[in-house]
Parts: sequence; structure tokens; C-alpha cells
Amino acid sequence: MTLTPLLTAPVAIQIHAFAALTLIPLTIAQFALPRGTHLHRWIGWSWVGLMSLVALSSFWIQDIRLVGGFGPIHLLSIVTLGTLCLAIYAARRGQISSHRQAMIWLTYGALVGAGVFTLLPGRLMNAVLLGL
Repeated sequence: MTLTPLLTAPVAIQIHAFAALTLIPLTIAQFALPRGTHLHRWIGWSWVGLMSLVALSSFWIQDIRLVGGFGPIHLLSIVTLGTLCLAIYAARRGQISSHRQAMIWLTYGALVGAGVFTLLPGRLMNAVLLGL
């Protein structure tokens, strides 16, 4: 493992990756700790902020271009930002089931699912983990 590829990457990629990596322990804590507490809300807002940063920073990453400078990750980012808004709205309205569903989708679809694709050969995080 070597951080050199990440540390020499453009700033947008560094911000994107470090924010996404920070989400991992926060996600584990959020799933492990009791729901509805002050700590749950604090971690939740931190999670939403970091996930928003991950989604927004993706617009400056244009490695895979399908239409102009945009690719599938940008569509995922738009869906992620919309889902974050829906999840917050649901929580504020007391619609806990909807809030939970949205946050679980974000965790597995936007964080884990997209994260798996960063490990494919030729991608930056593959080089970080395998030192290639």
C-alpha cells in the first residue's frame, strides 16, 4: 500500500477520496450506536456534510467522460445529493422509515457501490492499495 498516487493526484481527487474514506468509520459508528440520540444526529450531520462533499467534488473529476466532461459518477452524484435532501426532509418530518431507507441506499449504493468501482484495475485507489 502506498499513498503516493493519492497525494500526487489533483486536489479535487484528494478531497473526494479523503472525504469518502472518512465516511467509513462514521458509517460504522452510525450503524453501531443507538438511533435518535444527540450523538446519532451529530454523526449524521457530519456524514451528510462529508457525503455532500464527496458528491460535489466529483464534478471536478472527469476521468470517465461519456457526455462532454460528464460520466456515470456525475449522475450518481446528482442522485446522491437529491437523496440526501430527501433523507433530511424525512427525518425532520418524523418519517423515520423513509429516512432510514434513504440513508441505507446512500450507504450501500453511493458509498460502498461506488467505492468498489474505485478498486478496479487502472483506478487510483487500486494503485493506492496494491502499490501499482
